[in-house]
Amino acid sequence: MLKYFILSFLTVTGAVFAIETQAPQVFMKDFNTGEILLEKNADQKMVPSSMSKIMTVHLVFERLKSGDTKLDDKLYVSKEAWQKEGSRMFVQVDTQVPVEDLLKGVIVQSGNDACVVLAEGLGGTEAAFAEEMTRKAHEMGAVNSTFLNTTGLPDEGHLTTARDLAIIAERTIRDFPKEYAKYYALKDYTYNNIKQGNRNTLLYKDMGADGMKTGHTDAGGYGIVATAKQGDRRIILVVNGLPKSKDRDQEATALLNWGFNFFKNYKVYGKGDVVDVADVWSGAEKKVSLVSNQDIIFTMPRSKQKELQVKISYDSPLSAPLKAGDKVGTIEVTVPDKGVKSFPLCVAKDVPQAGFFQRIRNSFYYLLWGKHSS
Repeated sequence: MLKYFILSFLTVTGAVFAIETQAPQVFMKDFNTGEILLEKNADQKMVPSSMSKIMTVHLVFERLKSGDTKLDDKLYVSKEAWQKEGSRMFVQVDTQVPVEDLLKGVIVQSGNDACVVLAEGLGGTEAAFAEEMTRKAHEMGAVNSTFLNTTGLPDEGHLTTARDLAIIAERTIRDFPKEYAKYYALKDYTYNNIKQGNRNTLLYKDMGADGMKTGHTDAGGYGIVATAKQGDRRIILVVNGLPKSKDRDQEATALLNWGFNFFKNYKVYGKGDVVDVADVWSGAEKKVSLVSNQDIIFTMPRSKQKELQVKISYDSPLSAPLKAGDKVGTIEVTVPDKGVKSFPLCVAKDVPQAGFFQRIRNSFYYLLWGKHSS
């Protein structure tokens, strides 16, 4: 017999407001659920400027995690690195600088000189390191990115997209959550007696921002790869092409606030949560718990929660033997504006088959009364 039931989630609702942005390129997603909250020209190729450096840094993080490089390893400063134009960490030519200092110089001070030192020390040449950046980006799924240098300085063909930068940012947070991603939250750094503040002004606001990188060139305009965490939610935001730094700050602040305030993550079931208790036919136990084998969470506008519905279906009774994790039914979630999403309904634990005489007894009772013997 097919057994099913439907759950509805009812709340008092409010209005959901669309949001406008002057940024030419925008991409915003919920880190936990992957739900896209806003996109505008997200796949349009654009000049990333210093936002390119999150890919430079990602490769350094990889070498640190693998053990190929250590934070206290010292790298040589060439004349080419020392004289690199644009924003600088102010390393001195013919000196040796620890990798950790160089990372802070890239992330906090946006040092183009530090980027080249890292590239030459870890990749041989900046061009070779940039080629590796492109290969790694494509492996991540950021397939519309081409990195020709490590700094983001103007270079024809050095392009990416807002979506690709979000992919790189997400991978950085997932791959290096504690050891290294923390550097992106540093508000200032002093090197060579020169103190510089992080250009990411979101870090100075009470909104949970902890990364990642700003960028600006005449060709690209002002942009930022931003991430912020409030409670259990994290949002990743990329904006680019704005005319002024204050516009970048205002747009990023408004969009992140909108993402947190007008959307909410609704957990239908957590991994291992008991969804129902099913009867078992000819089993050593008469009942078994049915569970979700994964977290089922959706990001939705707060006013849409009442439209979320869950349908549970499975054949009852279940027939032993059963193994923990066996899929025996379906959890179907109707998500507003997204349609029906299906998830496995699984057995929580092993239920071996009953002994021979117990099975005979159960069959007899079922024929007489349509149920198990007690």
